[in-house]
Amino acid sequence: MLLPMSPADSVFLSVESPQTPMHVGGLELFFPAEDAPSPAELFSQLSSGSTANDVAPLFKKRPRRSLATAGQWAWEEDRQFDLSHHVRHNSLPQPGRVLELLALCSRLHSTLLDRQRPLWELHFIEGLADGRFALYFKVHHALLDGVSAQRLLQRILTKDPAARGLPPPWANRPAAPRPAQQQPAPPSPEELVANLLRSAREVATDVAGIPSALVRTVNRGLQSQSAPISFAAPRSMFNVPISGSRRFAAQSWPLERINRIRRGARCTVNDVVLAACSGALRTYLSSMDALPEAPLIAMVPVALRVRDRARESGNALGAVMCDLGTHLADPADRLRTVRRSMKEGKQALAELSPLQIVAMTGLGMSPLLLQSIPGYAELLRPPFNLIISNVPGPRTPLYLNGARLDGLYPLSIPYHGQALNITCTSYTDELSFGLTGCRRTVPHLQRMLGYLEDELTALEQATG
Repeated sequence: MLLPMSPADSVFLSVESPQTPMHVGGLELFFPAEDAPSPAELFSQLSSGSTANDVAPLFKKRPRRSLATAGQWAWEEDRQFDLSHHVRHNSLPQPGRVLELLALCSRLHSTLLDRQRPLWELHFIEGLADGRFALYFKVHHALLDGVSAQRLLQRILTKDPAARGLPPPWANRPAAPRPAQQQPAPPSPEELVANLLRSAREVATDVAGIPSALVRTVNRGLQSQSAPISFAAPRSMFNVPISGSRRFAAQSWPLERINRIRRGARCTVNDVVLAACSGALRTYLSSMDALPEAPLIAMVPVALRVRDRARESGNALGAVMCDLGTHLADPADRLRTVRRSMKEGKQALAELSPLQIVAMTGLGMSPLLLQSIPGYAELLRPPFNLIISNVPGPRTPLYLNGARLDGLYPLSIPYHGQALNITCTSYTDELSFGLTGCRRTVPHLQRMLGYLEDELTALEQATG
């Protein structure tokens, strides 16, 4: 049975190539419990005993495009599903440092997922010298986005350190019974017609407002103000065609350090993250003699409350093109620039309806689809220089068969013209940075971790 694939999801399959794998990933580090079995036994517990019938339908979907689908991508069940292909056991070479772990994740993140099979893999990794083990999970963006993948992987985790025998993330779980609720009375024919007319009128109003929203958005972009569209991004070493090889660097910092800077500067955690990235990027590019005179522009996904005609307010996801202030030498000036840019961008989005935000954000990102055309990235300015995102994570400690989750690091998607991606996520009292870059285009990526530490220290001093 073929299931239709949404146009948005099919784009990730259509633009994928050996140079641009379109999967996201996550790395989780664990400290084993005192009574924990050996790593080999842990892997056996995680992977054995499951048959194809025990696997949730999501994990058995593979993509297909044929005459039967009119040339469009669709999903079908893999009737020869092989769990051992998707769940794998890895051991690090000596001396088993985090450096070897990140190198392995870099290689795993560089390879395409097999389209003849469901588009996911889970790697159990042992051999760290300090006794920890790791899980690396990768899944195609057509199947799950990064946030959904992170939440799904956390299904095997629990807040109870004594819990054992939890089902794996791919387990076919029965749907939880919903509490009985009193059903509202059905609307009368008059109310139904009135609701339909009101909804149609609201959609028509939003659509009619798109041209004026576009004019306002483009004007802001032309004036170098923050908006979903930017015309100010300079050419940089990140905005070129890339290879398929990846390098991954990751590190965590105490959230209290970030919060001290936030309180001192009266800004948001995301402002501090962006300012730290700004300073680290400035130092990195300067060391390569590749710092543009104009400031780098980062595309920053944001969630915000916006006006909604159907309700008093509504939620919407959009993107702000943030001026990182990388042309400024003073860290305090960079932080002020980031704070002002993000505030302006959020205000600009808040003036739009959710439908208009989606339209403007899509328009601002649409040039990415042209980056794979030979020569495009060299001839025209990039729509932005890199993506920096901050995704909230679990606030309480989590456990896997008694093993405590010690670190959570996201891996994302570089693309032609966007050779570096920085994604952050929080866990308990730490903020973790995951830097994913093209191995050839962004050399010595691990140095960025030291530059991030230096910039956080400089921001602490600048904010007292």
